[in-house]
Amino acid sequence: MNSRTIAEMLFHLGRIASGDRLDEKLTAAQWAVLRYFALANRFSRTPSAFAAFHATTRGTASQTIKSLEKQGYLTRIRSESDRRSIRLVLTKKARGILANDPFESLVRAADSLPQNMQGHFASALQRMLGQVTHERGKPPFGTCTSCQYLEGDGCNRDEQTSYACGFASEPLLLEELDEVCFNFVPGKPLR
Repeated sequence: MNSRTIAEMLFHLGRIASGDRLDEKLTAAQWAVLRYFALANRFSRTPSAFAAFHATTRGTASQTIKSLEKQGYLTRIRSESDRRSIRLVLTKKARGILANDPFESLVRAADSLPQNMQGHFASALQRMLGQVTHERGKPPFGTCTSCQYLEGDGCNRDEQTSYACGFASEPLLLEELDEVCFNFVPGKPLR
């Protein structure tokens, strides 16, 4: 199999998974917004971070986000420290429809791969993604578990997990470590 065939299959797989069986009268772009905000950490739940993640314009991202706010899927929260900044959170209604996300068929397909193949496949895709984002001048996104900014060893005297984001100078909860971050800088091996 040649490189072009692999790339075409990946592209086709993504198109099918993102646009097939659209429920709740949402467009593929609206589903992408909901998926992003379900995966993003608290530092990355902004319209500009979504636009960067999906390689779209801020205007296009804002229009899609506004339509989801009007439909009751997203709520806008102003930052208390900087009133100009906002953070978007999924509503209960959004979490409910994400349970029936058509993208889950792709998740099930990945889950059906043998464990050792999943690891190799994830590494290969991460490498490809890194190369494409670098060539296109796009920011890399990733999770705290492999980010240079992750601080802490996970333990403290109280036997509770102890992590922090060095970029934001904020403590991190254990469940936040696998959320997507806009401030990600690759560097640590995957845990």
